[in-house]
Amino acid sequence: MMGEKELKFPATPEKGDVSGLLMRPAQASHLLVLGHGASTNMRHATLQAIAGALADAGIATFRYNFPYAEHGTGRDAQPVCTATVRAAVAAAHEAAPGLPFLAGGHSFGGRMTSIAASESPLDGVQGLVFFSFPLHQPGKPDTKRADHLAAVTVPMLFLSGTRDELAAMDLLRPVCAKLGARATLHAVDTADHGYKVLKRSRTSDEDVFVEMARVVHAWASTLE
Repeated sequence: MMGEKELKFPATPEKGDVSGLLMRPAQASHLLVLGHGASTNMRHATLQAIAGALADAGIATFRYNFPYAEHGTGRDAQPVCTATVRAAVAAAHEAAPGLPFLAGGHSFGGRMTSIAASESPLDGVQGLVFFSFPLHQPGKPDTKRADHLAAVTVPMLFLSGTRDELAAMDLLRPVCAKLGARATLHAVDTADHGYKVLKRSRTSDEDVFVEMARVVHAWASTLE
């Protein structure tokens, strides 16, 4: 597999340094700054699979830890997480200058990125990519978590499984429709929140991570 370059960068003055992982394929067209899920870290198998498939599709990734994942403590307050998103974008610019930038993440990491971007644009980021945007708690359908997306000024790509228990498709579709041309929704057939699929009923033989990387690459190529 392609080599990964590990580095440290300051998350916030109070929380100190966190780890980042740069995976940059030759001839990369874009770089995607990727946050991890709520109870995982940057080395989690799902994020690793996403990064590997993106690399194969010509997209570099910069994965990073939120401070609580780095230090094994309780979940950080939202302002710490959004500050870490900004710090990760800055660190990625330093580690991989010259590439067009995207930002996002899996589940919680994507939501923290969108909240940060809704507060003020992320430096140099052309679009946001959400792998399993966590629209609501399991079994508690709601759309309040999407309210801030109206304040995001760049295009957004949602890659969401049709069996995602944290994003009922009948709620996510209208959310994206309401955002208009800025939002693109790609429904991943039979996938759940962690992208496990039902192979027997899935209409495509394409690997789910390969499918998503292909969609990200095609979408990214349309951005200015």
